[in-house]
This record gives sequence, C-alpha cells and structure tokens, in this order.
Amino acid sequence: MYALWKPDATESDGFRDELLGTLAPALQALPCVQGLRLCVADSAVAAAQGRRMESHAPLPDAMVSIWVDDGGAKAQWEPLLAAAAQRFAGYLVAEAEPLVAREAHPSKPFERQYGMCHVVFMSPPESLSRQEWFSVWKDSHTQVAIETQSTFGYRQNVVVRVLTDGALASDAIVEENFPPEAMASDHAFYATGGDEALLKEHMEAMMASCSRFIDFAHIDVIPMSEYLIAPVATR
Repeated sequence: MYALWKPDATESDGFRDELLGTLAPALQALPCVQGLRLCVADSAVAAAQGRRMESHAPLPDAMVSIWVDDGGAKAQWEPLLAAAAQRFAGYLVAEAEPLVAREAHPSKPFERQYGMCHVVFMSPPESLSRQEWFSVWKDSHTQVAIETQSTFGYRQNVVVRVLTDGALASDAIVEENFPPEAMASDHAFYATGGDEALLKEHMEAMMASCSRFIDFAHIDVIPMSEYLIAPVATR
C-alpha cells in the first residue's frame, strides 16, 4: 500500500483524474501487478470533512493498493508513483477482509465505489503489547464495529514492513466502506434508522471498544472515494 501526496498546485479532483487516467493504467500494465485499488480524497467526499481526524499532518491525498508476488520488486512500480505524486510512502501489508465491499455494492473497473471509504492509520497504545493489541482489535472489536456501524466493506491491513523512508508511522491501515448518507449523518453512520436511543447505544459501544486498543492522540482518519481498478480474484 502506498500513500500519495498531490503536487501543491494540483486540485484534489485533478489529482484523482491523473491517477485514474495515467498512473492506474501504467500500474495495471505491469506483468507483476495482479490487483489494484485506488482511494483518493476528492470533492465527492467533501461532506465527510467532519469525520476527518488528523494527528500527523500533512495527511496523504490518496492511497494505492498493489497486489504483487514480491514486494522486493518495488523498483518496477515506484518510479511510476514518483512521477505521479509529490511524495509517496510505501508499506508491505498483510490484508484481512471481514466484509467484502464488492459483494454488497459491485462496481466496474475504474468506476467509483458506492459511498465513501475511511482510510485509517493507527498503532497500539503504549499500554498494550502488540499481541494484546491484535487480540482486542481482531478477536473482539471487529464484530463490534460491524454490528454498530453501517459498514459494508472492511479491510484490515497489518503493516509488515515499511518500504520507504519518511513514511507515516503506522502499525495498521484500515479501510471501511460506508453508504453516502454516512458522510454527514450520524444515524446513517451508525445504522440506527433515526432512533436516538439506538444511536446513543451504538456510539457508546463503538467508542468503548475503540478506547481499548486505539491511541486517539495518534490516529489519522481520511474519508476517500474508492476505485477498485482490478480485483485480485473473482469471488
């Protein structure tokens, strides 16, 4: 996974169009690339600005996920990233996908995925060992998140190795897909159907669960538009 920062003079939508029109086809043409996803903070998710959390400014403007057999072959694709972005940072990750977005809302290659995608950079608090952190996050919190939110896509990417110098410090990169109404509505975000009591219940359950394994002073949340360019395999 690569975080990309746009050139200062480029608008967010222009950066998106450049990534879709030039970078994505160039990456897809590489024989070593078996799957490709793009997430970008563009005007389509402007309504979700209130959900943004920024601990390590400046945050990236896009994320590119590339599935390959060997991350050590990065010299094949990193020059393309360097040509498209002012700055990039790479992570080798191990992916888990508790909810598969394309099963709920299929999209065509290069077509914007329904709703918005929260891209989250996070690390364990000092009070937890890495193993304890995994246990809370993976074995307990995952189900709480699914039950209390309107999420229809959920990917958990554990950082195995940082591939570039100067990368944003992070032990995991999470991607969560929400319906478009969730950009500005807490009821839509927490799947309450407008029930105020249920909203309170879901918010409290989610925050209580998050507080067990997230250091809120060191978390970044970026609402983005998602494009699944090439899925790894047909399910």
